[in-house]
Amino acid sequence: MQLHDLMPAPGSTKGRKRVGRGHGSGHGGRSGRGQDGQGSRAGGTKGPGFEGGQLPLYQRLPKLGGFVSHNRVEYAVVNVGRLEELFADGDVITPEVLAEKGAIKSATKLPVKILGDGELTKKLTIKVEKVTAGAKEKIENAGGTVE
Repeated sequence: MQLHDLMPAPGSTKGRKRVGRGHGSGHGGRSGRGQDGQGSRAGGTKGPGFEGGQLPLYQRLPKLGGFVSHNRVEYAVVNVGRLEELFADGDVITPEVLAEKGAIKSATKLPVKILGDGELTKKLTIKVEKVTAGAKEKIENAGGTVE
C-alpha cells in the first residue's frame, strides 16, 4: 500500500451542500434559509451566548473572583499525635529532625507549624517556627517545652 492509495471508507464522506444553484438541485430559491427574517440575511445569525435579549450568563457572573493575600505564609504542618508516634520521651524536635523522620518533606522549603490534633504523653522539646495554642497546651501538659 502506498500513501496515494489511502482513501476514506466507502459511504463515510459526503459532498458539501451547494446552495443557490437552481431549483433542480433541491437547494435553489431561498437556499435553505426559509422565507424572511433575521436568519435569511447575510450575517444575520445571533452570536454565541445570545439569550434572546436577556442579559447573557457571561455578563451576569462576577468579573473577578476572590482575593489572594500577597503576605500569606504556607506552613508544613505536623499534628501532636504524629509527634507521639515518631519520637521518644525527652527528644528535641527541630525541622531537620522532622524531615529526617519523614513527618515533613523538607526542612528548608516551608516553615513548620505544630497543630493540636491527637494526644501527647511524652515530654518533648519543640523548636519550630509556629505552634497553635491547643498544641502548646498539650505539649506543656505532657511536661514538654516550646521554644
